[in-house]
Amino acid sequence: MIFRTATREDLPAVLALLADGGPSPVTEAHERAFDAIEADARNELLLLADGADVLGCLQLTYVPGLGQGGRERALVEAVRVRADRRGAGLGAELMRRATERARERGCGLMQLTSNKRREDAHRFYERLGWARSHEGFKLRLAD
Repeated sequence: MIFRTATREDLPAVLALLADGGPSPVTEAHERAFDAIEADARNELLLLADGADVLGCLQLTYVPGLGQGGRERALVEAVRVRADRRGAGLGAELMRRATERARERGCGLMQLTSNKRREDAHRFYERLGWARSHEGFKLRLAD
């Protein structure tokens, strides 16, 4: 199992993970977003792969702030493991590696949001020691 940063060639596989295995063509907007992530030292798109086979992904964004003694926080987004590989510990390994990276960077905490309907994901995060500490809100600005 390889833990690595995503490359442009991984974009179709990452989009398939985010669509839960369904078709998701790479658009110009996806390419622009990938370019922005790749160019920004505060963003990482991380993968678990078996050779060229992408099995899981997540995005880490390091957010500066005055809280936590001025330390950054790591925002975890878009956590996915390929449906046919769930339950084998890959998600836990992906999160462990992401936590390790955040610690190495000196982050004071990690945070994530998860859709209220994703109850399996919530149990997964709680098994890893994550606590439900806040109520989140979103304001949709575009479709």
